[in-house]
Amino acid sequence: MNTTALPAPSGSQFSQYLALTKPRVTYLAVFCAVIGMFLSTPGMVPWPVLIGGTVGIWLLSGAAFALNCLIEQNIDAKMQRTASRPSARGDISRPRILMFSLGLGALGMWTLCTFTNALTMWLTLATFVGYAVIYTIFLKPATPQNIVIGGASGAMPPALGWAAVTGHVPGDAWILVLIIFAWTPPHFWALALYRRKEYAKSGLPMLPNTHGEKYTRLHILLYSIVLFIVTMMPFITGMSDVVYLVSAVSLGAVFVAYAWKIYREYSDAFARKAFQHSIIYLALLFAALLVDHYAQVKIAAWLA
Repeated sequence: MNTTALPAPSGSQFSQYLALTKPRVTYLAVFCAVIGMFLSTPGMVPWPVLIGGTVGIWLLSGAAFALNCLIEQNIDAKMQRTASRPSARGDISRPRILMFSLGLGALGMWTLCTFTNALTMWLTLATFVGYAVIYTIFLKPATPQNIVIGGASGAMPPALGWAAVTGHVPGDAWILVLIIFAWTPPHFWALALYRRKEYAKSGLPMLPNTHGEKYTRLHILLYSIVLFIVTMMPFITGMSDVVYLVSAVSLGAVFVAYAWKIYREYSDAFARKAFQHSIIYLALLFAALLVDHYAQVKIAAWLA
């Protein structure tokens, strides 16, 4: 007789479908996209573009995560972290999850095409395919470098936001993408470390299980140093000024300190803390970009 306790019921039908969109991850992605919108213009983002772009990117992001839940249904059921998802529990049938994902995606494409532009729609769709199909189906089960290669899709939100306002994606937008791209490995590998037994059970080739904990801890430190360097690029290129520089150096020093302690004095509890801190770090870093941007605008207006 199996005495393993199952996760508690997932709640109302609305909350079950909402859970499929991985709200916390989606909110962070949309937040970075919105920052990209504001950084693309010295003035206010037009309200139709701001609202339509935000909603459209949220819808397509949610659709990608829902499809990810569908594809990884059996894997999620083996892991404590994901076993409570309605897809893993079987609370929502596979055809309904698929229809939900496709419906959200179609609505998101229409919203972006209507309120922003075709470039944003196609870039967001490409991000959807990159995450839900290329990463989830092909990369994640095939290589321990899955999160590095697949991180390109997760790094796209600032470029999507920039494109929504301007209709193009210049170098400054790609710098923001590069920051998230460099942030993703140390962020996710901290999770993979303290969840390594669950990932081993799932069969996914995560770095701590294929190359060992020490190797993963070293790579978290190395990528954190790379991230620190990359975050200097907005200041070096003139995209941002002193407010951002001070924030990036301060936040980056703390981030590297976390990585150093993971490398030298590892514990699962601290890896969990580092993972949680990394989310706050990214939000604060992008908030600093926004504050610096409008500080520059006000200074320029005062000097004019």
